[in-house]
Amino acid sequence: MNTESAKQALDNIITKARVHLYKPIQIAEILHRDRIDADIDIASVETYRTLSRRWRDVVCLQFLGRTSTSSARYQDDLFNDNAIPPSVLTVLGEENRAKNGIVEAYIYRRFAERLTQMSDALEYCVAHDKSIFHLNDFLSLFWNEAGLRRSIDKVYEIVVYALFSALVREMELTVQVSIHPDKHEVLREFADFASNVIGISAKVPFFQTSAKMYRVGVTNASDRGLDMWANFGLAVQIKHLSLNESLAEEIVHSVTADRIVIVCKQAEASIIRSLVNQLGWKSRIQGIITETDLVAWYEKALRGRFGKSLGDTMLTILANEIKVEFPITENTEFRAFCRKRRYDKLFDERWQ
Repeated sequence: MNTESAKQALDNIITKARVHLYKPIQIAEILHRDRIDADIDIASVETYRTLSRRWRDVVCLQFLGRTSTSSARYQDDLFNDNAIPPSVLTVLGEENRAKNGIVEAYIYRRFAERLTQMSDALEYCVAHDKSIFHLNDFLSLFWNEAGLRRSIDKVYEIVVYALFSALVREMELTVQVSIHPDKHEVLREFADFASNVIGISAKVPFFQTSAKMYRVGVTNASDRGLDMWANFGLAVQIKHLSLNESLAEEIVHSVTADRIVIVCKQAEASIIRSLVNQLGWKSRIQGIITETDLVAWYEKALRGRFGKSLGDTMLTILANEIKVEFPITENTEFRAFCRKRRYDKLFDERWQ
């Protein structure tokens, strides 16, 4: 293993990483620890396998406001033979020590580049009001930028949530929960449950609340197939891919809800017919929404009859959710971090 091959392995990890660059940052912090504290054996993964997650998290919390929620097994894939095993890390470590942290600096420059790309995408939401915002243009910022393409699934999810949530609010939908007239004896028997869990009682055996949409998020997803849910019994599965039968089958079997809406890039009519006609699926799949539908609905929401009240709400939700999903710190704070570690003083032709 030579330096060029080790750099290629590192570049592969950076290219595959989502915006947050958790794995590359973990590599940078291992190299930093090896160079500054010299209290790990870079050739022995067990000396840093678990500890390096903590070192990475300190940086991620500072600049992203979050840490990786992936399983320990997935995070440990970083050290597999097809990623950055100790043999590769040893070569990177030698180069990094010899050149005063040049590999660390390289990783953080790539990180800064990725954050700049995301800032540009967020700026599109801020700078384009409902009169000039176009969904296709916004999605193109992610499809056409290699550094952001890996995060298109989350962007799709946010796009759908902003639309659905804004429409539910605009329609002022409500949900009512009431007890069957023949079940009041059960209600009295479990009065404490009914009161504390459901919010009803023998005197007031029903309640009404506003209908709402919710994004599940990776940190609290109990159903691995669920992206969004509503308090009126709807589950939404969002795919930035074109729908085929195998993907649809995966969705149906992974989502436990009785009413499912699938949002996808596109779907052939024959696939839709096949889905709704299969035994056990017809009653569960409420609808299949494609990108064409989303573009048309965004157009109506922004510039249609109700655009005056609906458009601003939808774009506000969109911008806020992007900030939550992809928190980006001030550039001045990140520059101070790089200056403190003297990354700004390091230059090398190979690592530009």
